[in-house]
Amino acid sequence: MKKMVPYLLLVPQILLAILFVTGLITGITQSLGVVPAFGLKEPTLSYYKEVLKRPDMMASVIYSLKIAFLSATIATVLGVIFCGILVMGKKTGGAAMRVIQLPIIVPHVVTALFIINIFSQNGILARIANWMGLINDQQQFPMFLYDANGIGIIMAYLWKEIPFIIYFVIALMANINGKLGEAAVNLGAGKWTAFRKVTLPLCKDTIISGFLIIFVFALGAYELPLILGATVPKALPILAYQQYIHPDLRNRPYAMALNGIIMIISLIGALIYFVMMQKNIKELTERK
Repeated sequence: MKKMVPYLLLVPQILLAILFVTGLITGITQSLGVVPAFGLKEPTLSYYKEVLKRPDMMASVIYSLKIAFLSATIATVLGVIFCGILVMGKKTGGAAMRVIQLPIIVPHVVTALFIINIFSQNGILARIANWMGLINDQQQFPMFLYDANGIGIIMAYLWKEIPFIIYFVIALMANINGKLGEAAVNLGAGKWTAFRKVTLPLCKDTIISGFLIIFVFALGAYELPLILGATVPKALPILAYQQYIHPDLRNRPYAMALNGIIMIISLIGALIYFVMMQKNIKELTERK
């Protein structure tokens, strides 16, 4: 009986894996137009082609890619800058890191409410600007939320993603800077010169990995675009959900095709991440 315990403990994971794989295969086949219940039995790429041709759906693709890319890029750049400041100031532990970790554990819905309370035209900043006489009416406050540029969504992602980049990179950066960076300083380089030319290049792969993680997450996330996004265009996950629950069930392949686009981009990101990790492992093995 004791020999069976490890196998019994694996049963829930196996069942979840079966459900996941079954759902994935179903989604892929439906995105190819194979839905036997609706009399659709021939695989076709026409739904993908139509998604990329329809102005409303293509606008959603571009909208989601823009938000994901901008938020991930800005978060990565600012996160690395803050990492450098913390590493150079030797503040890589204690209270500073606990404060940085706090936004990571806050749910996205709560983050959206923070953004609304602060940046909306009825929010704190609008009231302060009105009280200070900078604007005559709160409705004159800039429209950061629900706009076609996704500014509110990007701000919310930055609040969540900058701490993630710091947490993801800082341990490696501190280790490299504490050894090779200090060696460069001892040889006559300035602290920031050593950081820029020694520490930062050696952290490049980890930084890019962090960028890929938050890019893929932002591309497929649902909550923040739903709460803070514009009515038109809609983010890909929202449009996919609306197509999925459409009264006309023949729209379901469109929903799956939209999900397929998200999945393809995510798989490309995962592949790049995997290649970089393999490269890092190989380099560590060669050093040993």
